[in-house]
Amino acid sequence: MSELHAMYPGTFDPVTLGHCDVLTRALRLVGRITVAVSAGGRRTLFETETRIELVRAAVAELDGRERVAVVSFEGLLVDAMRRHGTNVAIRGLRTPGDMEHEQNMAAMNRSLSEDFEVLVMFARPELTMVSGTLVRDVARCRGPVERYVPAEAAAALRARFATDG
Repeated sequence: MSELHAMYPGTFDPVTLGHCDVLTRALRLVGRITVAVSAGGRRTLFETETRIELVRAAVAELDGRERVAVVSFEGLLVDAMRRHGTNVAIRGLRTPGDMEHEQNMAAMNRSLSEDFEVLVMFARPELTMVSGTLVRDVARCRGPVERYVPAEAAAALRARFATDG
């Protein structure tokens, strides 16, 4: 097993089975992973602490969970990576649009930190349609989200939209 320590950043709003798949596969390649839940930036359905707890619940079900830490971060990714002692970011790609976005983000982060690297994990074909945005839309319409998110995230989504019209 590699001694490499990587960071898996994202909003995880909510954590999906696609996120869990990328994390599981990345754990085969690196020794430790810090999942970094973004506390800043875009507007989210769930508060940061709720997203952290949902990610922790999902991680608790994974093989290799003892090698995963879950934290929050604000500000620049490269700064969070320095604070946690890593220079490798794990990113999952679902679509060609993701590729363009991630390529631009990697270039910007590389310009901010010379030793910044990205480990890209392509989504499994059966998970390419799973995005936080689409899962939130299905949940908002009270559709079955259990096939797209871990059990605790599904329960949180049902609870969140039980009172919303």
